[in-house]
Amino acid sequence: MRRNSRARLGVSLLLVAGALGLGATPSTAAPADAPAAPSAIPAPSAYALDAAVERRLGAATAGTYLDRKTGELVVTVTTDRAEEQARATGATVRRVARSAAQLDAVVETLEAEAKIAGTSWGIDPRSNQVAVEADSSVSERDMARLEAVAERLGGAVSISRVPGVFHREVLGGGAIYGGGSRCSAAFNVTKGGARYLVTAGHCTNISANWSATSGGSVIGVREGTSFPTNDYGIVRYTDGSSPAGTVDLYNGSTQDIASAANAVVGQAIRKSGSTTKVTSGTVTAVNVTVNYGDGPVYGMVRTTACSAGGDSGGAHFAGSVALGIHSGSSGCSGTSGSAIHQPVVEALSAYGVTVY
Repeated sequence: MRRNSRARLGVSLLLVAGALGLGATPSTAAPADAPAAPSAIPAPSAYALDAAVERRLGAATAGTYLDRKTGELVVTVTTDRAEEQARATGATVRRVARSAAQLDAVVETLEAEAKIAGTSWGIDPRSNQVAVEADSSVSERDMARLEAVAERLGGAVSISRVPGVFHREVLGGGAIYGGGSRCSAAFNVTKGGARYLVTAGHCTNISANWSATSGGSVIGVREGTSFPTNDYGIVRYTDGSSPAGTVDLYNGSTQDIASAANAVVGQAIRKSGSTTKVTSGTVTAVNVTVNYGDGPVYGMVRTTACSAGGDSGGAHFAGSVALGIHSGSSGCSGTSGSAIHQPVVEALSAYGVTVY
């Protein structure tokens, strides 16, 4: 397990900004103008404080989250020493029963004994548990196996059923085209004056060449891809365009992206993709493992945003802060979804690029 330290693509004439996929908006998806989920939107200082806590405490904290009522960052700890260190950062502190090491051990046990396709698990610092989800493809026999493992772990695991089936969300036809499929772009990025886009690795695995229209000329070439284990990839623009560093809000406007950070449990996020357009949700778990049918991915982030096929590779963000690259979900019920994202900070670091 890896610990998580946690087209409108920007093509100058054809697309302008990140986060595409394709298809009609399903009736179960939240419309673009749906009200934001009742969760905290972090100030830039909250991300900085979260990073400072990570650096200072490391495994001495059992996780951080945003208090929904106050918007303050809460640091969970199990020892007097860790509490002292956490208070020194200026964060609110909460004592909990299980340490980071204990939660990591729970995850390792699930990995070894309950690696079942159609399940995902991640750490929810608000409940001080590992939160497990099982989709509709998980049989009663496998559910019994999962529940037996959880029971032996003495209350450290919560299990819930989710509708639909966890899958990588890529469909034929869409905003960026490669290998007969279409995906969404997440964020436009730069390195040494060159322009790139980042998207899902299960998309860039499909093809080396990407176009803005079906059968159209190549606008970018794959320079890196990582899936499974991770789910990110990078495409370098080769058509001479200088795309804007914004995300499409599907209401005639765009959101400028100025920085990138790791998402914090409890915070509000938005997801932009061309199938379900812009949907809103809350971050519910980090360091999430998703057991897709064709391989697991680690260190992901679970949210309640709606998504659907074609949204793969799209943008998860909060205001001007880039948070993640859309990976997949088990679908959407009403306005409540299970969208999973790859932390974008990890992808930016892997390729040495920055948002702009």
